[in-house]
This record gives sequence, structure tokens and C-alpha cells, in this order.
Amino acid sequence: MNFPRLHPDTVEEVKERTDILDVVSERVVLKKRGKDYVGLCPFHEEKSPSFTVSPSKNMYYCFGCGAGGNAITFLKELDKHSFSEVVLDLARRYRISVKTLEPEQRQELQRQLSIREQLYEITALASSFYQHALRQTQGGRALEYLESQRQLSEVTIQQFQLGYAPGGWETLYGYLVEQKRYPVELVEQAGLIVPRKSGGGYYDRFRDRLMIPIQDIQGRIIGFGGRTLTDEQPKYLNSPETQLFDKGKTLFALNSAKKAIVKEDQAVVVEGYFDAIALHAAGISNVVASLGTALSKNQVRQLLRYTESKQIIFNFDADAAGIKAAKRAIGEIADLAYKGQVQLRIINIPDGKDADDFLKSSGSPEPYRQLLAAAPLWIDWQMEQILAGQNLKEGDRYQQAARGIVELLREIQNNNGLTHYVNRAAELLSPGDARRSHLIAEDLLRQIKRPNLRPGAPKNNKSSEQKEPEQIISVSSDRALLEKAETILLRIYLHCPHYRQSIENILEENDLDFSLSDHRFLWQQIFKLQPGASLSGADLISKLQDLSVEFPDAIARLSRLFYIDEQGERDIQRGSELIQVAAAAIERVMCEKRSRYFLQYWQKTDPIKEREKCQLYYREFLAAEQRIKELDEQRSLKSWL
Repeated sequence: MNFPRLHPDTVEEVKERTDILDVVSERVVLKKRGKDYVGLCPFHEEKSPSFTVSPSKNMYYCFGCGAGGNAITFLKELDKHSFSEVVLDLARRYRISVKTLEPEQRQELQRQLSIREQLYEITALASSFYQHALRQTQGGRALEYLESQRQLSEVTIQQFQLGYAPGGWETLYGYLVEQKRYPVELVEQAGLIVPRKSGGGYYDRFRDRLMIPIQDIQGRIIGFGGRTLTDEQPKYLNSPETQLFDKGKTLFALNSAKKAIVKEDQAVVVEGYFDAIALHAAGISNVVASLGTALSKNQVRQLLRYTESKQIIFNFDADAAGIKAAKRAIGEIADLAYKGQVQLRIINIPDGKDADDFLKSSGSPEPYRQLLAAAPLWIDWQMEQILAGQNLKEGDRYQQAARGIVELLREIQNNNGLTHYVNRAAELLSPGDARRSHLIAEDLLRQIKRPNLRPGAPKNNKSSEQKEPEQIISVSSDRALLEKAETILLRIYLHCPHYRQSIENILEENDLDFSLSDHRFLWQQIFKLQPGASLSGADLISKLQDLSVEFPDAIARLSRLFYIDEQGERDIQRGSELIQVAAAAIERVMCEKRSRYFLQYWQKTDPIKEREKCQLYYREFLAAEQRIKELDEQRSLKSWL
């Protein structure tokens, strides 16, 4: 659903009326500590509570992982929903009237929301109907299939709400439309019934099929997968695209797998519903299934929200169709993998088995866990596929394999990684012949056109090569000093409005500015939000957090500034002194840069041919050094260095 832009008044009212303690305490066990509440952070694993909720500031913050924000941010990050979805859910919860920026869209938005709510009701009721039918005489064959052939326990059957669609043409239609009185148009919109081509009414989409509900990330039923119990084709029939169900954006069992993905820091993608169900039943719960289509980049991005290491493992069938599906899925996200945005691994189960069959034959989940642990990176797997079945002694086959490997490796952006894989490919192309392997590696590099590399001898980044060691150390220490000084100034500015004018004055008087890009961005946003010092600390921070919708990455990196720990409280108590010290530190870094700059030019200038320039550069160098000495003589600054 495409939401109209929400009116700022609606967003503000939701923020004001939402009780953050009420929202967070539903997901986290909190204990009162002073004026705040603490608990175990839901965003990372921890044994000692570092997650704090401040009702007075209407904020939360984790001193362990840095997660923080308001109630909207909490639900948005925890449930991985859009900003508008969270605001609308909270508006319904607190009975807040929704306004959009376009008044004429308000009625349409309310109508769409009402339709969606009814569709959720219809799909939930259909699922209950199918589950009930599974326990009736007519569902006996489906239940036996689940228990005998799939070897699923009653607990698993209930966990995944498996059911049965009766064989009649209008059984579900009669239940939803005639008994429950839902409008036939809505039941059709839910994808459960189909209009007859003759125009004479409707018939059930799913008939005599084992029914597998498909749920969204919140566990709401949005569609169904139906497996035939006969030879009818297709073997699996999915719901059509609806307002609720978008096959290309949905992953089966993600609602059940998300906590395990976070815990394992790894997501496993399988092909079929029953592969996922069987793995969950075996205690391997970080598993989702694609829905009969190539895995899309959108689906992969959903998974990446839950794994910090960005590790995803594809487990497609080892037959020709499964290998083709794996290659197609890799193609969808290869650009992310080349850029290091996803650590993609591939497993093929021996003997062409799928995950469900492999678990049954193994009698234990441990062999599958071992396959996961040993899964090769996607490039290694791709190289194996390129070379599979090739007789490298035949010239044309060798050239074909070499071309495939060159195309595969050409997009690797990291030089060290490229060198590793070129050497690996050369070994595979010349098994047991070390001398020939070196020549092949040279040839592969020439084809890839990266002449600055040599097999087995990766070089450092060019910019680092060009700097002297002293320069690298100096630049590193400059950045550390700037990070500390700018952080102090920004934190005091945000949390202590009465110091804001002092900070503005000292920066202006000494012609100083924030140098680090994130800090400079934050300073610019502060003055866009409030000319002068008109907003309170909490109000200014709240408005900055709202910018996460537009600038999610930048605000996430800056979120640590929006909260203060015990050390921060102590620093703020001596704010006046720290403002002077921090400003002096920033000025010192500027002087260091000026000193290096003029010394470099003085050394390069001919003192006979360019005497005046040489004298100017030397005077500027001496002035910068003198100012550094004056700043270092400030006793309070020495502790920073």
C-alpha cells in the first residue's frame, strides 16, 4: 500500500500521546532505576542490562549497541516497518485522527485502511476455516500426509497453522459470503475466490489442497500456498497479488525466523515451504523460504536487517532446476555481494536431496548444521559450477571456463580479494602444476585489466602508499582529537540550551567549524530546525531523530550524541570549562594542518628563485607552531593529547 504523506500535526500528536514506557514494556522486561527504567536490549544479545527508557524524555537508549530513539523509532527498528506504517498503527492504538498533507486524500486513506483491516479479518477467518477442515473426515488424507509423509508433530502443524481446503467448488465462498456476510468483492480481493468466466458467480480458488498460511512480519495472514494431494497441476498454488500479498516482497516464515536470524547472525533461504517447516521443527529456526520465484533484492534487503554480519546462505535443491534457481538468485543480488553488502554463501545437499529429505535421512539436525558451517562463499561456488564437468585438457573447454571465471572476477572491487581469487582460479585451471598456475594467474589478470596487481602480492591502497608514516600517524591523531572535541561541543549544545550561545560565540570568534562530515551535517540540520536557541533540549533532539526518515544512516551514526551516560552528566556539570578546552582542541588541529601545509611548501620552494614566497611560507609555519605551543600550554588541554 502506498501511503499518502502524513501531516506533521498527526506525527507530532502521535509522538506526544504515545507512552514510550507502555510501548517498550510490551517487548522488554523493564525495572525502575531512579527516574528511568532499564532492561536487556532487544537489539543485541547481552547479559547485563544496558538498555534505558526515559519516560520524562520520551526516549530509549542502549549504552551497549547505541540503539536509541522514540517510540516510533523503537517499533520501526524492531519490527522493520516503514515510518508511515508505525505512525498509522500508533494512531489507531491511541485513537488519533489521521491527517495527510493533501486534505482530499484523508477520506481515501481512511477507506483504504478500513479495507485492509477487513482483508486481514477475511484471511484470518479463512485460515481458521482451513485448520478446522483439516480435523474433519474430509481432511483425513491431508492430515495423514502431514503426519506420515512429512513426519510433522502436532506442535509444528499448529505452529504453522496448516489446514485443508475442501474439494467443493463453493465451500469457502459459502462460509465467508453467505454465512459470515463479507462482501463478495472483498473476499475476491483477498484472493480466495475467482469469478466464473461465464459471469455466473464465483468459485473457491483453493480446492482439495493442503493449505499453508503465508504471514507478514507481524504474523498477520496475508495469503496462502496450497499443495495438491493428487496429480493436479500446479503442484503448489499461491494466492494472487493482493493489497496484502506481494510475492516478490514476502518471505515465508520470516515472522517466525527473525529472532533466530538475529541470534545466529545468519539467515538461511530454502526453496520450499516444507523445507523451511522441517528445519524449524528440527530446531534450526533462522530459515525462510522463497515463494516459487527468484529471490529478489528486496527480499534479501529484508533479511539483511536482522543479521549484523550480513550473512545469508542459499540452500536450493542440488538438481539442475535448483542450481539454475541458485544462479538466478545470485544474479539478482550479485552487485550487493561484490560490494560486500552481503556475505553470501551457497550449500548444495549431497545426492540431490532437499533439506526436508536430508533431515529425515540424517536422523538429526547436526549434519545439516555442519553443512551450514562449511558452506562456501558464492564466488567459490560459482567457480566450481563453471568448472563442473569441463575437460580442461580440451582447448575450447579450457577457454570457455577461463572466460567464465574472468567475467566472474572482473567485478570484484577489493584488490586483495581479487588477487586471492585469481590465484585460486589459476590453481583450479592447472591442478598440481605450480609453474603453470603462476602463468595462468598473470594471464587472468591481464584479461581482467588490473595491471597494478601481481599474483600473490597484493598492494596497499594508493593513498596510503603516498603518505609518509609520520603523516598517517599525525592524521590519525588529528581525527581522534577532533572526534573528542566536536562530540563534547555537540553534546553540550544538544542537552544544555543555556550554553548554546557560548558555543556559537566561541566558534565564530575563532573562525572554527566542525570538520568531521557527520558532525558538520548535524550542525547544519540544527540551524535548519531552529534559528538561535529556541527549542528545549528534548524538543531539538526529538526533531533531529525525526530526520531518520530522510537520513537514516547519518542519524543512526549520530544517535550516540542524543543520550548521556554518567560520564556525560559529569562533563556537562563543567560545561563552561569543556567548551573552552574543546574549542582549543579544534583550533590546535587546524594549526597542525597549517603547519604541515606551509612546511611542505617551504621545503619545495627554491629560496633563491622564489625568495619572497619562501619567506612567507616560513613565517606562516612559525606562526602556526607558535600558536600550537600556546594552546599546549593550557593545562586543561594537555589531558586531551
